[in-house]
Amino acid sequence: MNYQTIRQEIVDYAKRMYDEKLVSATSGNISVRLPDRPDAFAITPGSESYLRMTAERIVIMTIDGELLSCPEGAHPSSEWRLHAELYRRKEQVTAVVHTHSPYATAFASVREEIPLVLAEMQPWLGGSVEVAPYAALGTVEVAQNSANTIGTKGACLMANHGVVAVANSLDLAYVRACYVEDAAKIIHLARCIGTPCEIAMR
Repeated sequence: MNYQTIRQEIVDYAKRMYDEKLVSATSGNISVRLPDRPDAFAITPGSESYLRMTAERIVIMTIDGELLSCPEGAHPSSEWRLHAELYRRKEQVTAVVHTHSPYATAFASVREEIPLVLAEMQPWLGGSVEVAPYAALGTVEVAQNSANTIGTKGACLMANHGVVAVANSLDLAYVRACYVEDAAKIIHLARCIGTPCEIAMR
């Protein structure tokens, strides 16, 4: 299989992620697990402009790092280990979205979890958004820390880095990444007025 539909879906969401300012320049990454190979996934290439990205540039690789399809001059995102670790640990996860959205990344930079203050955070994210301990970019440690922190939730912050969201579809993973940014922004604005009131999990 050439996985053209999956490649194009990744490119479409990557461009949307850029247009909606969840990332800047070449930051962030998106992947989708292959339906006929649960040990492999398609992922955005590293250091390439989203504006010029095409489906043919998407890299396909295994969770162990073996390149199955890699266009000339391309290489997988430096955070491929993050995606691989999430797929390795969570059989139900079929898509991963990693953003550097500004409000959520501000929370990540001060290593503060996003508290459960919005009703929609419970069904969409599973509650508050916790912060994974810091580790250097692209390392096994940052991948393991993120997988540990997400647990059964839909997303987590990566300390001094950004957001990672997971789901059983790319659309849902993307929506979750958007909800994380929305919650961070609203909490920031609410704190300009007073103290946001946390709500209990139901």
